Amino acid sequence: MKAMTLLESILLGALEGVTEFLPISSTGHLILAGELLGLPTTDFVKSFMIAVQLGAIAAVVILYFRKFLDIEVIKRLVVGFIPTGIIGFTLYQLIKDYLIGNSYIVVAALFLGGIALIAFELLHKESEEEPADIRDLPYTQVALVGLFQSVAMIPGVSRSAATIVGGLLMGMRRATIVEFSFLLAVPTMVAATGYDILKSFDTFPTDGFGLLAAGFLTSLVVALLSMKLLIGFVKKHTFIPFGIYRIVLAAVFFLLVLA
Repeated sequence: MKAMTLLESILLGALEGVTEFLPISSTGHLILAGELLGLPTTDFVKSFMIAVQLGAIAAVVILYFRKFLDIEVIKRLVVGFIPTGIIGFTLYQLIKDYLIGNSYIVVAALFLGGIALIAFELLHKESEEEPADIRDLPYTQVALVGLFQSVAMIPGVSRSAATIVGGLLMGMRRATIVEFSFLLAVPTMVAATGYDILKSFDTFPTDGFGLLAAGFLTSLVVALLSMKLLIGFVKKHTFIPFGIYRIVLAAVFFLLVLA
């Protein structure tokens, strides 16, 4: 059986560092890239797809560390994480066994999600009356954003797209929910990665932690270089270009690889 190489872990880390901050599903891209690289859907490869995201998330902590010193922001992150945490821990085995690594689910989620993003942007009108500061967001809205985030447990949906669209549906300002979305990724991915490693580390190959470290560091460096630009773009533009990209990617991958 083919094993992941150091070069492949670095390539996947770089891919994660770019796609994490765009509404195109970083996990979906990792799964499709793994398919192209011929990686087997072993427990370790599935764990890698989860854990490598922590590198990009670490970039959020580094660049937005002051936000994590604000008690009002922290309280809202805790409330936002609770729905995802409960659902994620409850459905962990189902997600790991049947969703992570399934290219067909990724392609379907990318395609349908692309259509949904385009339709949403054509119909949505942004409110200018809602709070612009994360510290002023109502806890009920924050909890609902966490509920929307849980939909992204389906690979290909995109965590950022789910949370941002959820926030916009509740009337939040685009710039505010974009920033909150990426801050919320920190407790979410720390919990997901930590729990998965605790459950699966005994199935890792001898070089498994070395490969995880390489992917993590690559993802971190790429994210640090690209994060401000990518988040700034998402704050100022609609999701229509991303919706089109998702549809095209799903169609091309299905026709050339899966079909």
